[in-house]
Amino acid sequence: PIRIAKSSGQVATFGVIAFISMMAYISISLGLINLFPIPMLDGGHLMFYTFEALLGRPLSQKTQEGFFRIGLFLLLSLMFFTTFNDLKDLGLFG
Repeated sequence: PIRIAKSSGQVATFGVIAFISMMAYISISLGLINLFPIPMLDGGHLMFYTFEALLGRPLSQKTQEGFFRIGLFLLLSLMFFTTFNDLKDLGLFG
């Protein structure tokens, strides 16, 4: 997120078309990431619907909760990793 803000400011100096193009690219990227089969994202819901269609019944509540916990861990890890890398690139960490 930090690098996106920095890059957006730099791209904005090239004009409105370049800035809008970058925003469109970010929007498309977020839409595709949202389709990843991580339970808290839309792709995770599609994954549960697929399991339900294949098994003929929904997954148990306990199994779904397990998937959601794993998904939460993955998303928080990704957020931490990207923020840390952005701060490192800014020179805040060795």
